[in-house]
Amino acid sequence: MPKITKALVAALEPPDSGDETTWDSAIAGFGVRVWAGGAKTYILKYRNRDGRVRRLTIGRVGTLTLDEARDEAAKALGAVAKGEDPAAEKQAYRKAETVEQLIELYAVEGLFVQRGIRQGAPMKPLTAAYTVARLRHHAAPLLGKMKAKAVKPGDIERFVRDVTNGKTARDEKIKDEAGKEKRIIVRGGEGAARKVVRDLSAVFSFAKRRSIVEKNPVEDAAVRKTDNKRERFLSLEEIQRLGSAFEELEASGTNSKALDICRLWALTGARRNEIAGLKWSEVDLSSGFLRFEDTKTGKSLRPLGTAARALLATRYASRDKEKPWVFPAERDGDGFYVGTKRIWPMATKKAKLAGVTPHTLRHSLGSVAASSGEALLIVGSLLGHANARSTQIYAHIDRDPSQRAADKVGDTIAAALAGRKKAEVIPLRAAE
Repeated sequence: MPKITKALVAALEPPDSGDETTWDSAIAGFGVRVWAGGAKTYILKYRNRDGRVRRLTIGRVGTLTLDEARDEAAKALGAVAKGEDPAAEKQAYRKAETVEQLIELYAVEGLFVQRGIRQGAPMKPLTAAYTVARLRHHAAPLLGKMKAKAVKPGDIERFVRDVTNGKTARDEKIKDEAGKEKRIIVRGGEGAARKVVRDLSAVFSFAKRRSIVEKNPVEDAAVRKTDNKRERFLSLEEIQRLGSAFEELEASGTNSKALDICRLWALTGARRNEIAGLKWSEVDLSSGFLRFEDTKTGKSLRPLGTAARALLATRYASRDKEKPWVFPAERDGDGFYVGTKRIWPMATKKAKLAGVTPHTLRHSLGSVAASSGEALLIVGSLLGHANARSTQIYAHIDRDPSQRAADKVGDTIAAALAGRKKAEVIPLRAAE
């Protein structure tokens, strides 16, 4: 029986079916339970005062750190020593009579992808963290005390109006359990309301599957759950302005890592952290592909255009061989560079592109590709889309057409970033 460590938890592989538990040698009854679907939870096994064996789910790996899980296990064992039964209390709590209780149950047991090719898989840690934060900051204050079964579509409509009008917005400093001060910023508005009502719908769908509620009130509520607007994308003239802004910032001494990350967003159409958190093990310069092992939609193969390959080749020549990241953090540590959050607003302001986000560049590459006459399936391969047709492309796509498409689209965007126009071919008239 080994002592459970962070490395051991990370290395645990899911079984072919059912679940398996690895027990800890340091705390009696403490262990990590791994399910066939890949989910991992910290658990505690003990005997109550009646001699019955109980299993207590402490929390999901990723939601709790190992140290936090150990602390919770120690507290539970202390309660057991006093004659209490934490698992029985939690079982009663799992009835989730109020919306707040339902949210906390969902945070422990419901954070799984509900549709698409990753259906049933655990949410990415960052996605799970944002989802729970939105529910706790918006839904819990406004609906938390209501009985979950009593929530009606009209309550959801009122909730959305309140979030839209900023009723849950706040900006304050608090102290965490360790006494460390941190700042909490919660923003309201239409965007926040649309996101949290989608989260709340997932919570009630989860509750319906568990027979906690009979209906999902969000389904019948007259609220907007999607943006219902045309995706923003940049024209080549706007891309030229953005490229000029990058050059001006670089000339003034702005960190070249941040600017190269921004350029690669434009040249590849990749998602924000797919580039910011890019590792050299994912870059195949010889064949000209990015080989992502784990993205929002799972594994993904993306062709690189010549301009993107040249930028990465320059970075590779001066890389820090001790670090796996293409853009490692400036300070000591194992993370990747995150300074684009400060520099991106500077670039868009200089380029007079208010409201443009890094994701806009992804839409822009797709737009340039489509307007260049590329087939939609090829556009999907450039962007790493995960619908059924795109998934089939990953297995059977002819790399030459996709590579040419990446070159063509990348060259067009690279020319715009550099302030150049692509050469035009003018047909000569036949001699009379």
